[in-house]
Amino acid sequence: MTDQMIAPVRPETVDVDAAIGILKERFPDAVKDDTREGYVGVVVERSQLVEVATAIRDELGFDYLSSATAVDYLGIEDSMEMVYHAYRISGGKPLVFKAQTPRENSSIPSLIDIWPGVDFQEREAYDLYGISFPGHPNQKRILMWEGFNGHPMRKDWKEAYYEAELKPFESRWPKGYVRRSEELNIFGKNVAYPADFDLSRLSDDTEASLYAGMGLGVDVEALNSDEELKTDRLVVNLGPHHPSTHGVFRMVVTLNGETIETLEPVMGYLHRNHEKIGERNAWNHNMPFTDRLDYISSMSNNLGYALAVEQLMSRGMRYTPPTYRAEVIRVLMVELTRIVNHLWAIGFLLNDLGAFFTPALYAIAEREKILDFFEATAGSRLMCNYMRFGGVFKDIPERIRSTANLLNDKVRDFETTQYLTQLITETLPRAVDELDTFLTDSEIIKTRTIGVGYLPTETAIAYSAAGPLLRGSGVAYDVRRAEPYSIYPELDFDVAVRYNGDIYDRYLLRIDEMRESLRILKQILPRLERTKGESFFSGNKAVYMPRVAIGEAYGRVENPKGELGYYVVSQGDPKGPQNPWRYHVRAPSFINLTVLGQMCKGQKVADVVAILGSIDIVLGETDR
Repeated sequence: MTDQMIAPVRPETVDVDAAIGILKERFPDAVKDDTREGYVGVVVERSQLVEVATAIRDELGFDYLSSATAVDYLGIEDSMEMVYHAYRISGGKPLVFKAQTPRENSSIPSLIDIWPGVDFQEREAYDLYGISFPGHPNQKRILMWEGFNGHPMRKDWKEAYYEAELKPFESRWPKGYVRRSEELNIFGKNVAYPADFDLSRLSDDTEASLYAGMGLGVDVEALNSDEELKTDRLVVNLGPHHPSTHGVFRMVVTLNGETIETLEPVMGYLHRNHEKIGERNAWNHNMPFTDRLDYISSMSNNLGYALAVEQLMSRGMRYTPPTYRAEVIRVLMVELTRIVNHLWAIGFLLNDLGAFFTPALYAIAEREKILDFFEATAGSRLMCNYMRFGGVFKDIPERIRSTANLLNDKVRDFETTQYLTQLITETLPRAVDELDTFLTDSEIIKTRTIGVGYLPTETAIAYSAAGPLLRGSGVAYDVRRAEPYSIYPELDFDVAVRYNGDIYDRYLLRIDEMRESLRILKQILPRLERTKGESFFSGNKAVYMPRVAIGEAYGRVENPKGELGYYVVSQGDPKGPQNPWRYHVRAPSFINLTVLGQMCKGQKVADVVAILGSIDIVLGETDR
C-alpha cells in the first residue's frame, strides 16, 4: 500500500493531545501549554481567543461547549481566568482551554457567537467575578440583583455583617437611605405626599437593564400608557410566584396577541452563593451541600462531586480508588435516583398540562418505595449525604422497614435483597408500563405536546443543552457512554434517544430512560450479592480530612436532568488538608434554561408552562 492510498487523518477525529498540537502549530504565539502543576489544557492569548475558539469548533470538531467558568487567582498570579471545557458530541475527553485577564478592568472576548450556550455562563462570570465580555449582546447580572455592590466570588470581596468594615453595607442601601416599599408606588401621583417629599425617588431603574436586553425596540413604560396601547404587543411577567414555575422563577414574555415573540428567564431568587460556601468549607464538608442543589437527585449530586475530588486525590501517593462494591452501590443509588427523578418529572409535567395530581400521585406512590430504601441506607429520604471520597458512607442494611408498602395499615419489614429484587424486577417495571399505558396515547397529551417546544438538533448542541433535553432532539449523547465513569463500561445498556425535539418526545424519552435504568439495575443485583461482605470504602475511613493534591479537575456525571459537572481547583499544601481554591457547579437546570427563549418563540402563551415543565428544572440547582 502506497502513501497516496492512505487516507489523511481528519483534524476533527484526532485525539485531544494531537488537537492541541495542531492549535499550537497554527497559533504559535497565542496558544501555550498550561504548565502549572496539576493543570491540563492550553492557555490562549485573549486577543486571539475568538479565532482559536472558532478553530476548536469548526476545524477540530469540538462542537459542544459543556462548561465555562471563572477563577480568581488573587495573591497567586494576580489574574482572573476563564476556563472552558469543549467536547465532541461523538464522545471523548475534553479540550480544556483558558484565557487570562488582569484583575483590574478584567475583560475577555465573548464566545457567544461560537457557542450560544455560553450565554448564561458568561453572565454568571460577569455577575460574580466582574469579568466583562465584549461582544455579549445582553451582559448584565443573572444571579444577584442589579445594584448589588461588588462581585462576591472575588477573593477580595468581603461579606456584609461578617467581614465588611461598615454596616449597613452599601449594596443594601445603594442611595444611602432605606427604600421603603411605599416609596416605590407606581401610582405615586395619586397619593398625597408631604410637601418636602422628593418624588424623583419613585423612579426605579433596577428593571431597566432586564427589559433593555429583550430586543423590544420600544419604550416598555410607554406600552403601559393610554397613548401607546394601540397594539396587541404586550410585556407580561410569568412568575416569580406563578404556581407552575415550580419555584421562584420568572419569565418576562413579549406577546403579540397570544403568540410569544421573546422570552427571557429571570432567576437568582434562591441564590445563596453555594460556590462561595464551597470554597470556605473543607473538601469533605461540601458533600451535604451538594444534596441541596437538585434535592430530587441528591445521590447523583454526591457522586459527581466525589468523582471530581477523587481525580485530584488520585495524583497523590497515598490514594486508593473506591472498592468494587463501593462502585456497585454507587451505580445502584444513582440509577434508582434517575427513576425517582423521571417519575417526578412526568407526574408534574401532567400537572402542568392540566391533569391535576392524579398522574403525579401515581408516580409519587412508586417513588416512595425507592425513598424508603434510601432512608434505610443513608438515614434520609432526600438529603442523603451518602457518597464519600473513596466509597460510600456505609453499607446497605440487612433489613428495611418500608412505610410505602403497608399491609393492613402496618409497616412491613423486608430483607433487603428481597426488597430490591422485587422492586427492580416487578414493582417498578409494572409502574412504568402503567404510566406508559395511561398517558402515552392520550389524545389530550398528544394534542398539547406534539410539535410544541420544538428544539432542533443543531440548536440543542449549540446551546449546550444536556440530558433528556438534548437526547430528545436526536443527539445520542450521554456522559455514561461519552466519557464513562465508575463501572458503566461493563454494563449493557443503550442511550435512549428520540428525534422530534418536542415536549412529547422528551416525555417518551424519560419513559425509555427509566426502562434502561431498570435494565442496568437488573445487572447490579447479582454484583451486589456477589460482593456482599466486601469493603464499601477504600483507605482509612478514620481519616477526617482528605489530602488533595495541587491542581485542577473537572468531574461530571449524567444526572437525571443532564450533565452535572464540578470544576475544582486545589492550591493548598499538598501534605495537609485545605479548602478548595475554586469550587464550581455546572448545573444542568441552569444551562438548559439558556435555550428556553428559543423553544418558546412563536408558541402560544398557554404552552410556556408545558415547555418549561418538559425541561425539568429545580430552582435549588438553577440558582445555587
